[in-house]
This record gives sequence, C-alpha cells and structure tokens, in this order.
Amino acid sequence: MIDPALLRKTPEKVSDLLRSRNERYVSSVEAAIKIDSDHRALLQEVEILRAKRNALSQSFGKAKASGAVDEAKKLLEEVGLLKSTMEEKEKSLAALSYPLKETLLSLPNLPYESVPRGKNEEDNRPVRFSQKPGSFDFKPLDHQTIGENLGILDFAAAAKLSGSRFSLWRGSGARLMGALVRFSLDLHQKAGYEEIWPPYLVKPEILEGTGQLPKFKEDLYHLEAPGKENSQAAGDMYLIPTAEVPLTNLVRDEILSVESLPIKMTAYTPCFRQEAGSYGKDVRGLIRNHQFDKVELVWVVSPEDSLKALESLTEDAERVLKTLEIPYRIIELCTGDLGFASRKTYDLEVWMPSEQKYREISSCSDCGDFQARRMNARFRRTPKGPPEFVHTLNGSGVAIGRLFAAILENFQQKDGSVIIPKALLPYAGFERLTPTISS
Repeated sequence: MIDPALLRKTPEKVSDLLRSRNERYVSSVEAAIKIDSDHRALLQEVEILRAKRNALSQSFGKAKASGAVDEAKKLLEEVGLLKSTMEEKEKSLAALSYPLKETLLSLPNLPYESVPRGKNEEDNRPVRFSQKPGSFDFKPLDHQTIGENLGILDFAAAAKLSGSRFSLWRGSGARLMGALVRFSLDLHQKAGYEEIWPPYLVKPEILEGTGQLPKFKEDLYHLEAPGKENSQAAGDMYLIPTAEVPLTNLVRDEILSVESLPIKMTAYTPCFRQEAGSYGKDVRGLIRNHQFDKVELVWVVSPEDSLKALESLTEDAERVLKTLEIPYRIIELCTGDLGFASRKTYDLEVWMPSEQKYREISSCSDCGDFQARRMNARFRRTPKGPPEFVHTLNGSGVAIGRLFAAILENFQQKDGSVIIPKALLPYAGFERLTPTISS
C-alpha cells in the first residue's frame, strides 16, 4: 500500500498522481484521508483515556496500601466509569480500523513522476527495438494453425479435459516447451538469480501482500477449505496467478541486512487466471489462457537502487529474446496503463508475423515499497539501525507459451516446417519441426 504519511502530508500530490492513473481514484483518496483523520483522532482519545486509567489505577493502589478506604473506593468507581467509556471508544476505533485498511488496500501505487502521463496503451512510449522483423515470400500462418499442422498443439483435447482457453502440447511440442523453460532458467542463473521451485497454492494474505487481493479476486482460482471434520484442513487457498506472488513473499515479515541485498530470484511455474471480463478477446491459440507457463524474475533491493534495478531486470528478460533472435520492442507504460502495484513498467513485446503487430510477452515493474508495506518486508542499513521498507521488482522472464507461439510464427518455413533457434538446439535435441498433415 502507499505510505499513509503521504496522504496526511501531501494529499494534493497523491491525488494528482492517482488522477494520472484514473480519475476515479481521487474520491478514494478523499475517503481514505477522512477515515484516517477520524481514526487518528479517536486513537488519540483512547490513548488519553488509557493514560488516565493507568494513573488512577496507580493512585488506587497507593490509597489502598495506605489504608485510605474512602479515597480508594472513590478511585475504584472512577476507574470503573473510565473503563466503560474506554470500551465504547475502543469498539468505535476497531470499527474504523477495518474500513481504513480496506480503503488503503484499494488504492494503487503512485507512479514515479518521470513516468509519461496518459490514459491507455495508445499513450505508451517506445523505448527501443531489436532487429527488424523478417520478411516472408508467402503469407505467414498464425501459431495455432502452425501448431495443429505440426501435430504439436491439440486444443480440442485440452477442451475435452478442461473446457475452452486451455492448451495441450504433444510430442515435439511438449519437448520444446520443456526446452524453453530450462533454457530460460539457465540464462537467468548465469545472471545471478537463485532458482526457486515454489508452491502453487498460497494463503490469502500472501496474495494480499503483492496486491492481487482484494483488487483482483474475481481473476483468481479459489479453493475453499475442506470440512471442519478434517483435522488437517489448511484453510482457504488460491492457485497462484504468477510466481511473483510466492517469490516476493519469501521476504514477508523479515528484517534483512543491507549486505544481503539485492536478492534476485527466478522460478518456473504454471500460472492460473480466470481472466474475468476478457472473454471474446485473444481467445484463439496461446495468447490468453486460463492456465499458462511462465518464468518469473523477482528482485528485492534497497530504495536507492530501485530504478537502476528495473533497468537490469528488463535487460535480463530482454536477453531471452535477443539470444533466440526473435524480433521485439520495449515500451514504457504510461500512468493510465500501469499495473495496480507498479510505479514504473517496461513491457517487452514480440513480433507476430500473422498479425503484423507486436504482442506483450513480459512486463517488468518497479513496485517501490508498495508491496513491502503490505508484507512488512524491511531491512537495516546497520545492525542497530532503524528498519526501512525494501523495494520489490518483478518481471516475466518470459511467458513461455507466448514465446513458443513467437518461435512458431517467426521461424516458420514455406513448406510448413519450423526451424529451431540455434540457442535452443542443445535443449531441444532437434533442428526442425515438420508437419504431420498438409497445410
């Protein structure tokens, strides 16, 4: 969450930055300021009453010890009346605490002032391009058609098992997916990342820590706890929408030493999203599925290293595409297109010849201390120094299904075959995918 102190000290600046994301957040800022003001005023009253009760209790003890019975009786009555008043105030304070927390959790991160202002993806700013996309002397096919002709993608089988918007790979396609995962992880390990193999089910507070709850609850797959008769019941759980969730929460409730920073982690996981509200858009092929595969990158750094780390993180994700010689571009997102937890984001987009357009394959984001505040993740600059919130960053390194699709489209041949990129040959074990049916 954003720093509540900023709401109190610079409410106009907070409102302006959130207005640059979306006008509707301004009313939420005003509500948060009002609730916070009422909460702090009531808290001050409660603290004054507590101090008064403690003083009366001490006086009562002294009067009783000295044998001043009448005075002790009078003080005891005062303590009783004060206790009743305190209980009412504390109930009111507790009643304000929940809406205050919920309002703060509903506010997105504040963009850096350097982030370009804009309303949507049309206002995003290109940063750099890789090599020029290749040309074809035939009409390039889309990745679903190529995959089905090659006999390596079977969407009908996936639908039989799980319904629409799921994918199934066969034979060489399954092997190529595994090759892409291992290739990506090896590349990131060489860049200093620790490989993690995390759980795919997490507790609600873990998703709250990185910002998926409560904001994106409708996009998550929720597993309710088994019946109470099961003594081993673990409570409600969620399937992870990205490995960012478990990786980032590894520093939850920790106080790290400055010497341990930066922390760089990578993990391959399947990811699960209901994609609520996006039906009818990008439903063909591998672009937007309910289950998809991704290699994730996460950094934990000190605040002064945050923006520099974002550049390095983006270069690490970029290296996957550069090594595979896939055409891509990098864009900086405008304020209106930023993700909920992000202060600044670069998107990596690969060229898809069948559409003659670029498609997102990675988002690399600097979240500042937004997630750290929700997770209570801190560090000390000296052994006895005050704890400070760390900064967290994350990025896809990259979405494996979309990478698979980009390889099929960019390396397709006129005869329907697909050449395997040179860097993948040691992992795949074959040089070309050959059609099993006529295209």
